[in-house]
Amino acid sequence: MRIVFMGTPEFAVPSLRALVEAGHEVCGVFTQPDKPVGRHQNKLQPCPVKEYALSVDIPVYQPVKMRDGEALAILKELSPELIAVAAYGKILPPDILALPKFGCVNVHSSLLPKYRGAAPINWAILNSEDVTGVTIMYMAEGLDTGDILTQAETTIGIDENAQELTARLAELGAELLVKTVTDIAAGTVSPVPQDDGQSCYAPMLSKELSPIDWGQPARRIHDQVRGLYPWPAAVTALDGVRCKILRTRLTGETSGKSAGTVVQADKKGLKIVCGDGNILAIAELQPDGKKPMPAAAFLAGHPVKGPL
Repeated sequence: MRIVFMGTPEFAVPSLRALVEAGHEVCGVFTQPDKPVGRHQNKLQPCPVKEYALSVDIPVYQPVKMRDGEALAILKELSPELIAVAAYGKILPPDILALPKFGCVNVHSSLLPKYRGAAPINWAILNSEDVTGVTIMYMAEGLDTGDILTQAETTIGIDENAQELTARLAELGAELLVKTVTDIAAGTVSPVPQDDGQSCYAPMLSKELSPIDWGQPARRIHDQVRGLYPWPAAVTALDGVRCKILRTRLTGETSGKSAGTVVQADKKGLKIVCGDGNILAIAELQPDGKKPMPAAAFLAGHPVKGPL
């Protein structure tokens, strides 16, 4: 099938690669404009999707806007039968949605209608979900509201963070996308409308979510750490030093001491009492201005006492 692919971050690369390796004619790739990087913001960094597309000689297009006619003109010239989208970061207007013969499909990293929006993987973890997955859907004008074509689910590991889960869902989504494109070409898909009553929203993350409240249950704090990794990260102050908390562990231990009490701070690690009496171990952290380190390495120079 003749396909235009639209995507930007690392999550989208497996889907593009899978389409190429399955033998589809990917005639063009749309991705976000290169972003300035470096201390002086004077260098432009191509996104992962652009880098892969160029490595396999696929033309890359980076329109700033999707509604000024430029993108539509390019797409008309490319004449795709299908547009496949994965984490592109731009909303497609109606004239583009209506252009391809087989429509536009999107790889969304949740089991829709749950977690529509920009950060479904993070919010699934933040909300202590045990299961998530990917959905291939037809794109519509609403935010992730199109008819569902296929879905695949997977269990979320108790210690799996958002970065690790993203990598797994990217591969799962790629596999499902190729299968769905085959079914679309064969005319065997059966679109299912979403139940809006079951929907929930997964908004963009912000640093307002970062501060740890040790009065919360241990599982909730553990999920905060996992769900906000690597950005914006959960944060707390230890010995007066602001630290990103990168990895924690549910110990199964309990204490009658008050929330925030440090019950262990030595070469064996750092353990803190949470609001439900359960004890959470901090395995890895990153003080401001420093590199990530094991909690024991931090404690060597910063004796920590509670409560926090």
